[in-house]
Parts: sequence; C-alpha cells; structure tokens
Amino acid sequence: MSQGALPQGVESACADPRGTAPEKPERPGASSQDVESAGIESTGTAGATGAVLPGGQSPGGRSSGRKSSGGAAGGTGAAGGEAAAREHCLRLLTSSPRTRAQLADALRRKSVPDDVADRVLDRLTAAGLIDDEAFAQAWVQSRHTGRGLAKRALAAELRRRGVADETVNDAVDALDPEQEEHTARALVDRKLRSTRGVDPTKRMRRLVGMLARKGYSPALSYRLVKEALAEEGADPEALPEPPPPND
Repeated sequence: MSQGALPQGVESACADPRGTAPEKPERPGASSQDVESAGIESTGTAGATGAVLPGGQSPGGRSSGRKSSGGAAGGTGAAGGEAAAREHCLRLLTSSPRTRAQLADALRRKSVPDDVADRVLDRLTAAGLIDDEAFAQAWVQSRHTGRGLAKRALAAELRRRGVADETVNDAVDALDPEQEEHTARALVDRKLRSTRGVDPTKRMRRLVGMLARKGYSPALSYRLVKEALAEEGADPEALPEPPPPND
C-alpha cells in the first residue's frame, strides 16, 4: 500500500470520538488471490453463505444443521478452530478496519489458543487484510480532519488500539504543524460565536479547555485564544497567561 493512501472504510471507522463507527464502512477490497493466500476458503466476505459460527449457527442467526464437535473456537480439532477464528476475524474486518492487537483481543475473548491466533493473524497480515501502518495513517488524517484532534490526542487513541509506538510516531509526525495550528484556529473561531456575551476570562477558560481536550498544547491554545479575543476587542493584558510548562 502506497504511503499516505487511505484504505476504504477506515475513515468511517474513525468518525466517532470513542472509537465506534456511526456509519457502516465499506470493506477494503481483497482479491480472491489475497484471500486464498491467507488460507481462507473462497466463500466471499465474512458472513457470506456457508460461514458457520460456533454452535452450528449461520451469521444470519439460522441453524446450519451442523454441530460443533468441540474445540475452543467451535471447530473439529485444530483445523476447525483455526477456520472459525479466521471467520470471526473476517466478520470483524467487514464491519470496520481493525488493528492486529484489536483482532488478537477479540480472539482471546473467544478463548482461541495463542498459537492458533498467531497463525490466523499472520495469514491475514500477509494477505493485506491487516495493516497497522495504513490504519494509523488513515486514522490520523480522518480524525484530524473530522474531529480536529491534535497529535497528542491522536497518538493516545492509536496506542489504545494497540498500534506500536514507532508506527504511531510515524503517523502523527506526518501531520503538518501548520495544518494543526490552522485546525486549532478554526475550532476557536467556531466556538467564539457561542460564547459571545460571556466574560472574557471565562471565555478564555472555555476555549482553552476545548483545545486541551482535543490534544493541543497549553502554549498554542492560550496564544490562539488570546489572539481571537483581541480581534473582537478584548484587552490582551487583562486576559490570563498560560500556566508554566511542566518539567
């Protein structure tokens, strides 16, 4: 995948600040060759006809007439358990892109043995269905554009989703500082309209707090808010100064 390319579906998954996807994203396309290289039978995407869940149910909730004969993942021995684990991952990836760590956690909750989970995740990664670098790049661009989040908040969100520190740093470092400041200024301008008539000191606290929650530094937040209030006629000298930086 080329640097900076946004896989389809990631942007929808990034739309909500708590990590949930209010819109159903499109699945990043995978060719039949990709699926076969991952060791997945060509039954279409996860949830297609022929996929069987543990307990013998189809994804639509109807019984397939086939019973699980054991195994933590609902298959018949190791092969069946691995197939069921693959199906579970594919169903999750169909709903929204996931990191490798998120899928590993999902398999752990299904009591899939670690060695089985590793094999499944390795094959999905080799097929291009798991790509933490692309996920992180798309997450940063989408969440910054859609929610106005700064580098610090974006990095925290990616780490909570199990993305490696080096990958996180590469993704957030790609965000241009001038773009970050432009976005912060636009956030202040929008919020100013709803705080007109409020005491300037209170307005400043509210506006700086809004930027802080989105991950902007105190120094940048105070500077931008003070400039915006001064443009409206507030006395800059009467406005509070930013707190000293932490050592």
